[in-house]
Amino acid sequence: MLADPAFEFTDESLQWIDRMVDYNVLGGKCNRGLSVIDSYKILKGVDVLSKEETFLACTLGWCIEWLQAYFLVLDDIMDNSQTRRGQPCWFRVPQVGLIAVNDGIILRNHISRILQRHFKGKPYYVDLIDLFNEVEFKTASGQLLDLITTHEGEKDLSKYNLTVHRRIVQYKTAYYSFYLPVACALLLAGENLDNFGDVRNILVEMGTYFQVQDDYLDCFGDPEFIGKIGTDIEDYKCSWLIVQALERANEAQKKILFENYGKSDPVCVAKVKDLYKELNLEGVFHEYEKESYNKLIADIEAQPSKAVQTVLKSFLHKIYKRDK
Repeated sequence: MLADPAFEFTDESLQWIDRMVDYNVLGGKCNRGLSVIDSYKILKGVDVLSKEETFLACTLGWCIEWLQAYFLVLDDIMDNSQTRRGQPCWFRVPQVGLIAVNDGIILRNHISRILQRHFKGKPYYVDLIDLFNEVEFKTASGQLLDLITTHEGEKDLSKYNLTVHRRIVQYKTAYYSFYLPVACALLLAGENLDNFGDVRNILVEMGTYFQVQDDYLDCFGDPEFIGKIGTDIEDYKCSWLIVQALERANEAQKKILFENYGKSDPVCVAKVKDLYKELNLEGVFHEYEKESYNKLIADIEAQPSKAVQTVLKSFLHKIYKRDK
């Protein structure tokens, strides 16, 4: 990226990009990127890939990590966040500020440059570009839905329901976190993605289940253990828990939710959490977790390819009953 002939870099701009990429692309768990390599190995039926295969799989893994970095840099500005991955958000770094918006655009463009440099001439090159474009569009549209649904001024809880929650989650998280890594591996393995509609649907379901777990852990997880303090209640998030609470609450309980949800006062937050406990949302979640798992296993086992089944099960077992 630093030797791209398409631009005449100055020393300052090279140093900026070098630091910006290190700051934003690194520091996560790399689950999405590593999943490309793991899935590709399973699809090929080998424990060890050739040097060339490893390089290409790693390159696509890094493209997904770059996509994640691009989303996070811009998300943090939109949410006015303070920290990300244990350090200040990029736009909060002195001298960065709103230059971070352009940095996000550069990160997105790096993906196209990487794909062009290493995949142009491959039979699946156009499919890769289409895949990244489509997933990016779905994610950005999911983000829009999330932003306008939880818009600060519109403290109207009655807008929140399961359909709205599900649509946000599927588009904002599930496609790029779950479908994209496997789709990359399928393309590397020479497959046509049109033949894998079921696999896409299963992975999007898995991504939905993953986000519901996240929503649950935000409230009921141990902050020491999960590494962050949940603020979904204070942030007025369209969380799975508030949606379930609204479905189950009587009028008096709804009044408590309407009066206390979205307020940063710890007393208000405690009232919402107490009501969640009163409505037994922990039990509701564990029931949902069991049902989701059983349905996913049944759908996976209906897949004709044993290798595809293995890929999907490896994803599911990484996240089933996770506690952080």
